[in-house]
Amino acid sequence: MKKVQLCLLVAIMLCFVTKNFAQKGHYKINNTIGITGGVTQFDIVTDNFTTKSSNGFTGGLRALVDIPVRWYNMSFGMQFSENNIEILGRPALISSEEAFINYKIFAVQLSLMGHIKIVPKHFTIDVGPMLQYNGKLEFKDKNQKGYFVSNYDNLSAEDITNISQFNFNGVVGASLGIKNFKIQAHYIYGFTNILNKLENQDLNTVGGDARFKGNQTMLVFGVMVSF
Repeated sequence: MKKVQLCLLVAIMLCFVTKNFAQKGHYKINNTIGITGGVTQFDIVTDNFTTKSSNGFTGGLRALVDIPVRWYNMSFGMQFSENNIEILGRPALISSEEAFINYKIFAVQLSLMGHIKIVPKHFTIDVGPMLQYNGKLEFKDKNQKGYFVSNYDNLSAEDITNISQFNFNGVVGASLGIKNFKIQAHYIYGFTNILNKLENQDLNTVGGDARFKGNQTMLVFGVMVSF
């Protein structure tokens, strides 16, 4: 139900933003809706764990406002993504064997972006802020629930799943293509501490750092078809 309400809210906001931009000024403004899709590479930059980035996928909608007399365009968008990350662990509390624990994380991201026109209608530099709601870390392999996290003596793989779910990011990248079809490459960096919530859970941090800090990074390679 919450996901349905979120989708309706974003749809209303897309319509409002498009209409609002279209009414300003005395020049023709071209408004379009874009459908986006692509692959992601997600990671968490942290000293607490040994991580390895992994691939996922994303898709969404974007309302674009093409302002002919300006050196930039604007857009507002929403994208859903399912991302994967691996964190080094061990299969037993006392074990010399190490293996990466496979997690997945679902996220909904809302962004307001400016598109600097390098070659109008063909090549832009994209930059802007992003709000993110993400779920907890989920196990891709349920058999790894009993694993323990490396760098700590007695911290289980399940202990670290309840990460912060509201985060603020920045986006920078580029779009290249023709009028209604663009290839995009974007880099997303999390300004907020995505591991902050772990500090309030009385976890056993013997053997490692009791302060949890991590910033997410995400590479997105995809396409956008607009109409």
